[in-house]
Amino acid sequence: MAMFRSLVASAQQRQPPAGPASGDSGLEAQFSCPICLEVYYRPVAIGSCGHTFCGECLQPCLQVPSPLCPLCRLPFDPKKVDKASHVEKQLSSYKAPCRGCNKKVTLGKMRVHISSCLKVQEQMANCPKFVPVLPTSQPIPSNIPNRSTFACPYCGARNLDQQELVKHCVESHRSDPNRVVCPICSAMPWGDPSYKSANFLQHLLHRHKFSYDTFVDYSIDEEAAFQAALALSLSEN
Repeated sequence: MAMFRSLVASAQQRQPPAGPASGDSGLEAQFSCPICLEVYYRPVAIGSCGHTFCGECLQPCLQVPSPLCPLCRLPFDPKKVDKASHVEKQLSSYKAPCRGCNKKVTLGKMRVHISSCLKVQEQMANCPKFVPVLPTSQPIPSNIPNRSTFACPYCGARNLDQQELVKHCVESHRSDPNRVVCPICSAMPWGDPSYKSANFLQHLLHRHKFSYDTFVDYSIDEEAAFQAALALSLSEN
């Protein structure tokens, strides 16, 4: 029991402090989700250990029978995961410099700012390209679709992850009557890049409540995926 308490105490010390003790330069890191490494978005806290994560980031852990905290690996009751209101309040109170243009931005708006910051986009474009760790005769992948970030089909705003795309479209294009192609669907192996949704907002809210990365193996084709799913279904029954 003493060791268990020691582990919990040690893990809690790694949580963001109550105030900006490290100055503006360290605020973004202090209020970043340990899973996605971005500033918290709709943060939730685990009751037993107190660790905080983006609500969406923690969702896969809540789908298993005996969830463990992704940070300290201690078991927790999924019914005792609550909205981290105190963290949301701090996100709306504190400002930190953008990692690209150095402009001070409220932490709660940092994700939106970064998605449109030209300096950040330039930094991302200059990131080292993929190279194998060891020599290989296999070709280096050059045409892998980007399934992590998307562009708004209405206004072209770029580098939006799935959650940010939903939020952006709901806030900025709720009344837009145009029929547009869903950038998430069109990036998938089975996607039709010419299909335009009659009601794109409803499509986003109902079709894309989860990330395909959690369930899909992109390395196999549709027929192989079907056979794998069928085999799994038969083994469970």
